[in-house]
Amino acid sequence: MKKLLVLGIGNILLGDEGVGVHAVEELKKEEWPEFVHLVDGGTFTHDIFHILEGYDGLLVLDIVHGGKDGGTVYYLEEKDIIDNEKQRLSLHDIDLVDSLNMAGAVGKRPAMRILGMEPENYTDWSMEMTDTCKAVFPGYVERARQEIKRFIEEFDQ
Repeated sequence: MKKLLVLGIGNILLGDEGVGVHAVEELKKEEWPEFVHLVDGGTFTHDIFHILEGYDGLLVLDIVHGGKDGGTVYYLEEKDIIDNEKQRLSLHDIDLVDSLNMAGAVGKRPAMRILGMEPENYTDWSMEMTDTCKAVFPGYVERARQEIKRFIEEFDQ
């Protein structure tokens, strides 16, 4: 059976930086098939690559610095962050691609998709997202649900 990892990345102490973690915690409140694993990846370091092993799909929820207004939602695939040096996936992009490479070196490399949100403030200490990001957060979580369902449908093919 194929497996999907939904990985929320971010620091919940830095306002909008924690959007991925907040989203995965929201999704954990719902019922998902047993092969869908929702994980709080925190600030994500190289040593997390072992978590990626054995998965066929990876949905990353994180902030994305794309130069647009706060609250803008982005959908990216791995090629998008490799092909476009100007596209930064939070502060964790290099670790993420490196971790995928390491997972592939020791076994299976999951197909990665990223659902990101442009932060309005990610440098001030706060456990609350800005009002701007809070306003679009329900839609962001719904988009994450849709991506999870899309992975599930693709696994069934």
